[in-house]
Amino acid sequence: MSEDQDKGSGDEAARDKDLRDRATQDIGDRARRMKAARDNPGPSPLRGIGTFGMIGWTVAVPTVAGAFLGIWLDKVAPQDFSWTIALILGGVALGAIVAWVWIDKEGS
Repeated sequence: MSEDQDKGSGDEAARDKDLRDRATQDIGDRARRMKAARDNPGPSPLRGIGTFGMIGWTVAVPTVAGAFLGIWLDKVAPQDFSWTIALILGGVALGAIVAWVWIDKEGS
């Protein structure tokens, strides 16, 4: 075997190692970018719609529950005031407080 052939195969091995190192580096960079994108999602219109829906349900459920409880109490324990209206307002207030706390927690 000649010296040129030995030198040529050594250069080829070095190029192969260089290519493997670059490929490994590219894969690592891509994995880091994907993890960063997963960990820190940017603002999304769909996320806003989801938040809007969550807030809606947070207010709607106690309000409707208060209405049903108020209708039942108006039949069972009538008073000078309307249980239904009082408990609807109480449900709206409770839902607004829960929604406020939830939004404050999400913003932090």
